[in-house]
Amino acid sequence: MTLLKTFCCCGSLRTGTLVAGIAGIILAIIGIVVIFTVPVEFKTIVLDWLPKLAVQIIMVINFAMTILISILLIIGTVKRNMYLMIPWVLLGIMLAIGLLVSVIYTSVDFFLKDDNLSGGLFLVFGLIAFVVYVYMWMVVYSYFSIIKEETDRGAYTKDPFRRAYN
Repeated sequence: MTLLKTFCCCGSLRTGTLVAGIAGIILAIIGIVVIFTVPVEFKTIVLDWLPKLAVQIIMVINFAMTILISILLIIGTVKRNMYLMIPWVLLGIMLAIGLLVSVIYTSVDFFLKDDNLSGGLFLVFGLIAFVVYVYMWMVVYSYFSIIKEETDRGAYTKDPFRRAYN
């Protein structure tokens, strides 16, 4: 996979990674607030028989985990520790796939209910969100790869059997 060199053509990958972590925290907090304040019916795709409260609890747990892995991403970026970044990198690509499936499923559901305006808007804005999310993941993955390469190189440059000769 081709790695990115910059964030938004002018910023560093480190800055982009920090933006991704901070954005994850902010969006998760907004999501938690929306779950408890906006009267919207949230459903799961597979377990659509779950009661509303159970779905809300599942979503809040997901948002709390997003906050946790975003904090780990920020700490890993600041300390240049690839191990703290791994959860965000691994879960980030899975969440991107889940986002795409959710956007397509919800759009099709709107279209099947003859709500073409909602289906079209959800599809367009959902795909834009997906593209932005994948780009942010690529920024983080590119920075992660740089740190991993530095860590791997550093691990092999030191000779553990070297003795000091007088």
